[in-house]
Amino acid sequence: MKTPRLLDGQLKLRHLVLVDALVRQGSVVGAAAELHVTQPVATRCLHELEEILGVPLFERGPRGVTTTVFGEAFAEHARAVLAQLTQAGRHVAELADADRGTVVVGTHLAGSNVLLPLAITDVKAEHPHLTVIVREGSPEALLVELEAGRIDLVVGRLTAPSDEQFSRHKLYDESVELVVRESHPLADRVGIALSDLAEYPWILPSAETALRRELEEFFARNSTALPVNRVETTSFLIVRKMLLETDTIAALPGLIAGEDTRIVRLPVSLDPVGHSVGVTFSKRRTLSPSAEILKKTLYEVSSDIDREGRAD
Repeated sequence: MKTPRLLDGQLKLRHLVLVDALVRQGSVVGAAAELHVTQPVATRCLHELEEILGVPLFERGPRGVTTTVFGEAFAEHARAVLAQLTQAGRHVAELADADRGTVVVGTHLAGSNVLLPLAITDVKAEHPHLTVIVREGSPEALLVELEAGRIDLVVGRLTAPSDEQFSRHKLYDESVELVVRESHPLADRVGIALSDLAEYPWILPSAETALRRELEEFFARNSTALPVNRVETTSFLIVRKMLLETDTIAALPGLIAGEDTRIVRLPVSLDPVGHSVGVTFSKRRTLSPSAEILKKTLYEVSSDIDREGRAD
């Protein structure tokens, strides 16, 4: 097929915005609602784009739309263009006054309860008018937001090396510990075997997380079934409340486990379960001045975190 001519004036920004919304919403109705247009307008806009490209971008079904191979490829480029334009506007504004800019950071459990708050505190001390927006989510969802330019960088566990799309920089290594409340029946026990933990309720990470897969492998290596009485969540607020109020056992990053004196570690080694905490950002665009300030501070704060996961 002939290469579509996308710079002859037919392709509009609204086409790129619609594709991004369709991929995230999974339906024309949802995309139209997000963009505050009617469904016929959204449908007509999609037809225009498919005519320009000469290929179908989405397959229509009773439950919505799914991307074709063409749609997946075009959506990736559309997100990159939109991200660059968003960044361009912010970059120009922040060159005039970086202290009054905005940085949007995504985070998940590892790194979110110690490293990021300390870094934000230091940033605000030096730049009180710089706005920091924190968005929580799964690592996978945050990478989509990072690709689309809706967040500037991600702080949390590194699950892959740098690639063509993302640059990943390790800040420190962190262990994973089994923890309970200080009044738990096992809190003062020594020589605890994994089988001793079976009668208690557990909190495990959600099935799609890397830590969950590693814990499943740990149980399998030790010929022990995954706890049946369990709650699955990545919300630290829920984990913390349940730990303090019940006899639940949870697996948490060492930094988090060491921050609350009411939560104690069990003498059960999860080695080699652990991870590297770091910062991830897009290779396809330059960080704004505000994002550079936060990135630099994250590096400085992480250097002060010692091997036990305590901030100096």
